[in-house]
Amino acid sequence: MAETKEKSLSDEKPKPRVRPIVRLGIFLISHSFHVSVVCCTAGVLALFLLPVLAKNTYISENALMPGSASPMLSNQHVSDGNRLVKDLTNPNSKSSETGIESHKIIAQYMLDLGAEVSFHKFHPQMNQFHPLHFFSSPDSGKIQENYSCSSYGINTVGIIRAPHGDGKEAIVLVTPYNALKSGFGEALSLGIAYSVFSLLTQVTWLAKDIIWLVADSQYGEYAAVAAWLREYQTPKFSSLSTPNAEMCPDVNNLFELKGHSISGSKFSNSFRRAGTMASALVLKVRDQNEQFEDTISIYAEASNGQMPNLDLINVVNYLAVHRQGLRVNVEKLWSLLNSSWLKSLGEIFESLAKVAKSLYPKWKFGIPATEYVEGTATLASSLYYQALGVPTGPHGAFRDYQVDAITLEISPKFSLDKVWRNDILLRGGRLIEGVIRSVNNLLEKFHQSFFLYLLTSPSKFVSVGVYMIAFAFLIAPLPMVAASLYVDANSSSNCSKGDSSTPSAITDTDEHSIAIRSWRWLNSAKLVFIVHLWGAIVSLLPYFISQIPDCSPTTSFMIWVLLSILSLLTLNSVLASPLACAKATQEKEWALVKSVTISSVFIGLGLMSVINFATAEIGALLMVPMCLLAQPLKLDVRAGTLRSFCRMICNLVLGHIAFPPAALFLLKGMLDGFGNANVGDFWMWVESLWAWNSATYLFIGMVQLPCWVLCISILFHTC
Repeated sequence: MAETKEKSLSDEKPKPRVRPIVRLGIFLISHSFHVSVVCCTAGVLALFLLPVLAKNTYISENALMPGSASPMLSNQHVSDGNRLVKDLTNPNSKSSETGIESHKIIAQYMLDLGAEVSFHKFHPQMNQFHPLHFFSSPDSGKIQENYSCSSYGINTVGIIRAPHGDGKEAIVLVTPYNALKSGFGEALSLGIAYSVFSLLTQVTWLAKDIIWLVADSQYGEYAAVAAWLREYQTPKFSSLSTPNAEMCPDVNNLFELKGHSISGSKFSNSFRRAGTMASALVLKVRDQNEQFEDTISIYAEASNGQMPNLDLINVVNYLAVHRQGLRVNVEKLWSLLNSSWLKSLGEIFESLAKVAKSLYPKWKFGIPATEYVEGTATLASSLYYQALGVPTGPHGAFRDYQVDAITLEISPKFSLDKVWRNDILLRGGRLIEGVIRSVNNLLEKFHQSFFLYLLTSPSKFVSVGVYMIAFAFLIAPLPMVAASLYVDANSSSNCSKGDSSTPSAITDTDEHSIAIRSWRWLNSAKLVFIVHLWGAIVSLLPYFISQIPDCSPTTSFMIWVLLSILSLLTLNSVLASPLACAKATQEKEWALVKSVTISSVFIGLGLMSVINFATAEIGALLMVPMCLLAQPLKLDVRAGTLRSFCRMICNLVLGHIAFPPAALFLLKGMLDGFGNANVGDFWMWVESLWAWNSATYLFIGMVQLPCWVLCISILFHTC
């Protein structure tokens, strides 16, 4: 008896303890529906709470010290700037067909100050989609074939060497100027820059070189700045520093003529450089006077949602508001300012804030409803332009080389007569002087403040640690739902194939069939792979369509759609679709397809959030609800309940909204009116995306479009 008892005790093995993290995972998977509802609701609510959670901006880098010194720009410098404006607006300066007289005037003014002056000649570049050059710089370096030797742009560059610097760092001031069609605003921006330039030639505190680039904007502001930056960062070791010089033998003579016509030993035909660029400012003045007060607008978005260091914007905002009395403005979606539902939401948040403050007076939560509406409009604009991935100004060319840069556009209150012209020259010049002086104090590059942020006003921002919460809530249900669908599909399949016999009665054949069924997800993975491969093909098709001559945007779009459908049918026939399997295994096949689709969407959104958060956030708002709700319409029709009917309606609505052309049509209709939207708009929008090498283009073609196709295939699955 003792031996039997000892043997029974030895046969008993302790059950392994389930770890708490495993228990939590099992609980979340088993309650994936409720978790999805809670997480998606929290994600949308957190997105609408971002204007409330925005913090006031502050200067992180103490060395900047904005406004610590009194401005040195005097009325004498303003008079010098006025003199340049008068000479540039003289009709005689525009008599030449190429506008070379204006460039000579600007160069002569720079030489009179003792600056080093040079001309940079460039040809307009052709932004054309090419799949092998997609991740290169926006300009491919190919000159358009229909431009002759006389069609060129000329950038005028002046450099001031810092008296106490080592020539290793520089600050760039850019003023776009079209000598052929220049307005008074462009001439005034040159006057402001020249007044600051004349001051900086006299100061002793300058520690960084100053580069004044007068960008020839006849072929676009960005093109002129990008061409100069390309030559500055990647020099061409040739005698002319101009593309295709051997095709234009008169280029040398043109430079020699300019060299002889300008006196001064500091003028050079060769390309001149300074040190590494610490920052850059693009200055513009608007001709229109539509504002109620003098306003300065800040444009900061660059390619793929890149933003400059927040300290640079903070310095401009502080000096403009507290030193020069200018109103600072950032872009807004003006259609949201008059939104009644947004105003009602702001009033709800304002009421909740009052209740919270009554319960705990130290809790400062909430903002006024009007401020909430304006903050939401600014936040939506910031998300929109970052998601597009297209620069909002010539400052974007600097961000391609990791140089912090912004565009400042001054809008005067009154017409630019002589009195108000002097006022704008003085205040604008002192603002630029203050910013240059602050950047001049830096001993290293901008690094203290934020690079990942969203603006809700010029003085409020949302950091990456806050706005990522909304995105994390939105995508959190995806892996749990994918795991739940996989478990449910396999368990239901096993139950349907089994019987009431005991586990000991299962034969080897049954175990083998169960093992085979557990790997059925590979068929679904094959389908998802085929559709994503099709998405890559669709993304490459515009390269070939763009080669068709004299093709309108509407025609190009229709050709794109037809070729896309044809390629999908071809891939589906060549690589057998797992949806075409036997009817005995189709009952839960859609669940496995949905599981793998959700997994691929989760990976795509996660990768895109690293490249461009705004694109990932907007994509999650469109794709996550569609992926979670996707279910065969036949099942909802058979169920006949109110819940299934609501889900069917939501699936049909989301299926239309999540389709990229339909989403753009709705967005354009809400902003500009549905009468102005047409089919060709999507092709033109896609052209702008690939011309700027925006990662949003790849996201739409290789993540969102395949996801939409897979969800539609699930909706129309034959159960």
